[in-house]
Amino acid sequence: MPEPLDAALTEVRALLLDPALTRAVAAGRRRGQHPAVVRAELRPVALKAGPRLQILTSDGVRPHTRNVAPGDEAGAAVDALLAEPFGNWHVETADTTLQLRVTKSGEAQVHRAAASRPAPEPGGHDRAKDYLLDPGDPIFVEIGGSAAKRRQVDAFLRALAATLPADLTGPLRVVDLGCGNAYLTFAAYRHLTQRGLDVELVGVDVREDQRRRNTELAERLGWAPRVRFVAGTIADAVVQPAPDLVLALHACDTATDEALARAVRWDARWVLAAPCCHHDVAAQLRSRPAPGPHGLLTRQGILRERFADVLTDALRAGLLRLHGYRAEVVEFVDSQHTPRNLLIRARRTGSEPTDDQRAEYRELVDQWGVTPRLATLLSGATPA
Repeated sequence: MPEPLDAALTEVRALLLDPALTRAVAAGRRRGQHPAVVRAELRPVALKAGPRLQILTSDGVRPHTRNVAPGDEAGAAVDALLAEPFGNWHVETADTTLQLRVTKSGEAQVHRAAASRPAPEPGGHDRAKDYLLDPGDPIFVEIGGSAAKRRQVDAFLRALAATLPADLTGPLRVVDLGCGNAYLTFAAYRHLTQRGLDVELVGVDVREDQRRRNTELAERLGWAPRVRFVAGTIADAVVQPAPDLVLALHACDTATDEALARAVRWDARWVLAAPCCHHDVAAQLRSRPAPGPHGLLTRQGILRERFADVLTDALRAGLLRLHGYRAEVVEFVDSQHTPRNLLIRARRTGSEPTDDQRAEYRELVDQWGVTPRLATLLSGATPA
């Protein structure tokens, strides 16, 4: 239920000045307002001069760090941050975690949870790198997910963080195609808003019951309608306006091709897709002899399937390059967490493909006698 904003901010202030504070992040903006500070992060540090509250802020252009002493100095610094029209506060102490979101009507949606991990000792500047989204984050209490799934999501978010420009500002429209239980959807929204971005995120899944479940979760977290869900296929679901960023985590077989094709047709600026199984090209390889001396690559079923994985993703990356994207295939998480650990990461440049890029793609397709599903889906799209 919505709460008065002043009372909620008073509670946030008390937690920020609590000696048990471990970390806090303020990000996003309230509707119609433009804060001078787009993101702030607070944490305790141990310096030679004694304990300090470290405050890292960004105006969207450059970061600024300062260390303030406990007492009046810290109180004044915290009050200045609370006066900024941030849309979200996330505060963690040794005992509790509080998530505050300011609604369009100016009220507070507050989620409180008991701390799910012990408080760390106040750190210096050389502390170990944290998760982008801690596996103990309270959103996982709501959305669930195994430890392996959380590690996959965090690894995906690291790849996302490496893809988006560090100085990115302004509204960001995101779609998660084939979102399923929406682990990535919710985690991406949390991460992107903590970066200070104004995010609208749509999750797409073919099942209506998933849409209802995920919508209820978004409402319970206080993120609706900034996070919303539609039921439909990846190829046909209505998503308006067109997104800037397209995500797809383990969309099965040619569903990944459908996600990539929609991204191209939307002229999405960034695309991150972690493919799942690759049955389509494997079936085509099974039905015809391998070219030249390459029979050993496809004669045995297990080798054919693994080669089909490589060939499929190589052709996908090649097609994205032909349509104006800089594309690469990278490993985004260790194979012990999932064998489907490759990620197609693409950024739209609008560059005209070179003759060499066209030739190497055509030579590979002709040599193996396959028709990539993505090529069929993009047959009506004009290459860059």
